Parts: sequence; structure tokens; C-alpha cells
Amino acid sequence: MTSQPPTTPSQGEEAVPTCYRHPERETYVRCQRCDRPICPDCMRDAAVGHQCVECVAEANRATRGARTVFGGGLIAKPYVTFAILGVNILLFLAQELTSNQIAVRFGMNVLAVGWYGEYYRLITSAFLHWGILHILFNSWALYVLGPSLEHVLGHVRFLALYLLSAFGGSVLGYWFDRPQVLSVGASGAIFGLFAATFVIGRRLNVDIRGIVVLIVINLVITFLPGTNISWTAHVGGLITGAVVAAALAYAPRSARTPVQVAALIAVLAVLGALVVARQYFPLSIV
Repeated sequence: MTSQPPTTPSQGEEAVPTCYRHPERETYVRCQRCDRPICPDCMRDAAVGHQCVECVAEANRATRGARTVFGGGLIAKPYVTFAILGVNILLFLAQELTSNQIAVRFGMNVLAVGWYGEYYRLITSAFLHWGILHILFNSWALYVLGPSLEHVLGHVRFLALYLLSAFGGSVLGYWFDRPQVLSVGASGAIFGLFAATFVIGRRLNVDIRGIVVLIVINLVITFLPGTNISWTAHVGGLITGAVVAAALAYAPRSARTPVQVAALIAVLAVLGALVVARQYFPLSIV
């Protein structure tokens, strides 16, 4: 058996480049980041030209590690906002199909919470609505305010803001609503988003005149005679949302996450303490 030395390109003749992942494939396309030759199977579209799969994966890892303005993980879609919208709509349809029996069972009622210990109503009531106009307004407000807030706060912080605002509205209702009143609606959470938009707008030095006008108009409507609107849910959600947003937006960068977590726990503890304290005051049924 005889052997011959491998052939090499003659002088002046260049070797055809091959894909760095598939050496058997010839290609003249190179990755825009690392400049390695890549075949069609290894190409990924980029803003300019193409990139290899490894460079794309590295860029994705860097993106996932990025943070929002106030410390949350950088997000691409407002999934929490859309999830809440979906839950509200599904529960509204369920209410209509059951002649509002769901609202009767899970709506906010002082007597049911204080006398029967049905504390879950303090939260479940925020996902229920009376009538099509009620859910349309709250859904519209959530759709307008939710994505931008979720973008700057991140998924978890935004969800905490929403739930604590809803809880805060129910807690104020627990103290001052009449025991026979049954109330439902996401208004407490929505007013919390109003307040958060104002606080975060101030923190970021953006124009907040529009949200101020919106808050004032809605508060005026809330207190108009004969509107049958729960002022406690609106005011409680507004105050809670402002406190939570301030804690999230003004936490020092050097210890942002621990301070934010501590502040959220503190707000939850205060609201919980108010619920417990309410037990020591007699319930009137008039």
C-alpha cells in the first residue's frame, strides 16, 4: 500500500472556507460577531447580517441577566398583565353563567369576613365584577397602565403591587363598609396602578399631568352622590399603591432587592395587622 501526502492549494489558490460546526460544508458567509464561517443551518438572522448559534445564545443569556429600571428581570412581554386580564374575563363569564352566585360566594362582605372568618374574600373580590361596563372600564385601565408598569418593575414586583393594592382596598372596606354590603371589582388594584404610575413617573422625571387628571376625575366620580361606588376600595388601593410604588422606586441601588422585599413584607404585615385589629371592634348590622 502506498500513500501520498495530502494535497494543499497551490500558490495563489485560496482554500474554500467551511462551516466551523460542519467542516464538510463550504460557505462564504461569516458570523457578524465572531467572524467564523457558518452554513445555512447555523445562521441566525440578526439586525445586520447573520450570527452563529453560539453568539445568539450568548446574547440571549446576557439579555436574561439584564434588569429593569427598578431591579426586576428584564421582560419582553407583560405576561402578568395579560394573565390578570384573562382571569378577570373568565371569572366574569362564569359569574354571568351562574347568575352571580360566584360574586355572592367570593365578593367582599364585612360580615362574612369578620363573623364567619372568610378572609379569602379580601382578595377574591378583586377578580370579580358587576356588569359589562364595570369589567370593561377596569380591563381598559389595566391594559393601558399594566404593561408600562410591568416593564419598569418586572413581573414579580408588578404582581406584588397589584395584589397589595387590591388587598389594601379591601382592608379599608373591611373597616368602613356597611356589613350588609357586597362589593366586587378590581378598582382597588386599578387605583393602586394609578398611584404607582404617578409615583414612578415622578421618579423618572416624566410628564405625569395626564395621570393626575385621571386620578382626580375618578376620585370625583367616586364621591358623587348616588353612584354606588365603593370609595373605600378606591382610596385604600390608591394609598397602598402609592406606598408600594414609593418603596420599589426609591429603594437604594446598593441594596435594592433586600429593601424592596422588606418593604413589601412590611406593607403586607401592616394590612394584616389592620385585619386582625378589626376583630376587636363590634360589627354593626345597620
